[in-house]
Amino acid sequence: MKPSSTPAHAGRARDPRRLDVVRFAATGGALEGGLAAAELQRLTADASLPADGQVRWSARGVARRANAAVPETWLQLQAQADVLLTCQRCLQPLLERLAVDRTLRFVATEEEAERLDEEADDDVLAVPPRGLDLPALVEDELILALPLVPRHEVCPQPLPGAAGVVEGGSDNAAPATRRPFEALRSLRLPNPGDGEDSGGADE
Repeated sequence: MKPSSTPAHAGRARDPRRLDVVRFAATGGALEGGLAAAELQRLTADASLPADGQVRWSARGVARRANAAVPETWLQLQAQADVLLTCQRCLQPLLERLAVDRTLRFVATEEEAERLDEEADDDVLAVPPRGLDLPALVEDELILALPLVPRHEVCPQPLPGAAGVVEGGSDNAAPATRRPFEALRSLRLPNPGDGEDSGGADE
């Protein structure tokens, strides 16, 4: 009697690194897990996780029957992480909470994904032939969630030079009160009649 074996697609349906997303959605599958900094090298190139930090994520497959005979494949993805960035205003550390809450549709081919992506507001991806790398998708979404210009709402320390402007007295305040057109007075062209008057006076 031959030993029983598990079909390859059954294992892929639950393996987050090579997820059979169509089968995962058809069975209403759900997965959750955590990712450490060592597993997020692209994200940590721009941000760092606290020493005890970890990305928590969850995914749920949904098969929707619209007008088509074949159910549509959808994936609901959520993730959350606290990352350390550098404030671009005061250059001090900034703790930023990233949150991902996405619903993605998967279709058979890249061509169909591009067409539907242009026609609808939904995010559409092609089903990866070797299975979906779910942790990599989580990392992609977290990178997209990073702020373009990270800044504190209120910086914890005074900005460099800010104290001098406020408390430095009249010398430091001078640039702010200087009149930009004052120097132009000495550069005004002489009145055309000025030369004639001065000549008449000499005579």
